[in-house]
Amino acid sequence: MRRHNGLPIRVGFDEVSGEIIDLAVASGRRTVQGRSGHGIAVNGSVPGPLIRLREGQNVRLNVTNHLNEDTSIHWHGLLVPGELDGSPHQLIASGATWRPTLPIRQPAATLFYHSHAHGLTGEQVYSGLAGMLVVTDEEEQGLGLPSDYGVDDLPVLIQDRQFEDGRLVMPTGMMIASQGRRGNTILVNGAPTPRADVPNGLVRLRLVNGSNARIYELSFSDDRTFHWIGTEGGLLARSVELQAITLAPGQRAEILVSFADGQPVSLVTGQDANASMMGMMGGMGMMGGHHDDEDDASTTETVLAFSPRPGLGGRAAAPVPTLLAARTVPDPDAAVTRRRFVLNMSTEGEGMMGSDGDALTINDRSFDIGRIDEEVRLGDVEIWKVSGRKMPHPFHIHGVHFDVLRRDGDDPDVLDQGPRDTIVVKEAVELLVRFDQPATKAPFMYHCHILEHEDEGMMGQFTVA
Repeated sequence: MRRHNGLPIRVGFDEVSGEIIDLAVASGRRTVQGRSGHGIAVNGSVPGPLIRLREGQNVRLNVTNHLNEDTSIHWHGLLVPGELDGSPHQLIASGATWRPTLPIRQPAATLFYHSHAHGLTGEQVYSGLAGMLVVTDEEEQGLGLPSDYGVDDLPVLIQDRQFEDGRLVMPTGMMIASQGRRGNTILVNGAPTPRADVPNGLVRLRLVNGSNARIYELSFSDDRTFHWIGTEGGLLARSVELQAITLAPGQRAEILVSFADGQPVSLVTGQDANASMMGMMGGMGMMGGHHDDEDDASTTETVLAFSPRPGLGGRAAAPVPTLLAARTVPDPDAAVTRRRFVLNMSTEGEGMMGSDGDALTINDRSFDIGRIDEEVRLGDVEIWKVSGRKMPHPFHIHGVHFDVLRRDGDDPDVLDQGPRDTIVVKEAVELLVRFDQPATKAPFMYHCHILEHEDEGMMGQFTVA
């Protein structure tokens, strides 16, 4: 395979931790491939710094907004009460500082933070207002997993962005509301055509789909196997050997891959099935980017190239653990309520109209910040049956982890297992949800995680009391 001569991945991009963490959100110039453009930085970085948290902490965040517009920061996947969630109800006005204290009471996991200012979410995230959180706990630390940050434990935040003549631009046009913003270049931790020097051994990749709309079908260019060990909600009970994994916007996965053979290899993706379904042949999301010469260039695109190097450290002889995290799954028979949700793009209903004439709704209603759509009792277990029309939608619920019970009336797919907070729906998917976080002072959201769908009304909200 041809050696990839890309830019170094920012594996050591800024990391912040402690009992008090200061975050500053500000406009700035971001430079990619020698060309600069407008961006939104967190602590001067695009994407923002990795925030490292420990189970049991009470962490004070001071988030200051230096933009000329409202913003928010949603802690995607963090299990905290509704008033601390960073939803559209916790807007940070220009010049103001939000000071939540977050109780960290959940298992080790790879999480995601990003803007959630309604109507501005897609644009602000595309401009750079996003980053990663990592929660660790004693159980995870006792497993002997790769944990040397930037060496054998790598954050991999995947985003697609649009470039014209080498300059980063904000996609606009008639179809953005219904199709979502896509780009012709894949970035990893903000770098295009990136590469990573890795040890000749076992490496942990923390994969986050931070794109606005694109779904990635990830595999390795030589078809090597890897072990899937974690979902959005934390570690699986057992590792799963795979050759490919799908990540929709907002989803995360932790995998272990061995580079013991010393051979260079690339993480690659197939084309976005949603983009082709929407008739975007030749458009954004179907064009550009680096294609692997040895694979079919029409179907695969390089995400990140790896160059194994001796002497970098790591755990060359470390085995892949089979048993991971113990976890109690709620009993489906304990479910007290069933609810039905349909994510729709139609010319009917009361939803906000996108530029192509479609209304973007859930249960034929567009988001209204003054309306509570569902009321849930604290501690209850419920079954939510969720489906999507016209195309697959990544469905995200704030403040919970859930398990997939059934997909299209059958057993869940292999990739449905584990504790989740975001799942792709088109056919009906039944979710087993336990509500352990209160949302009385401010509600939680549920929505499509194609960010432009969310902005255009494909979102609802619920209280937990």
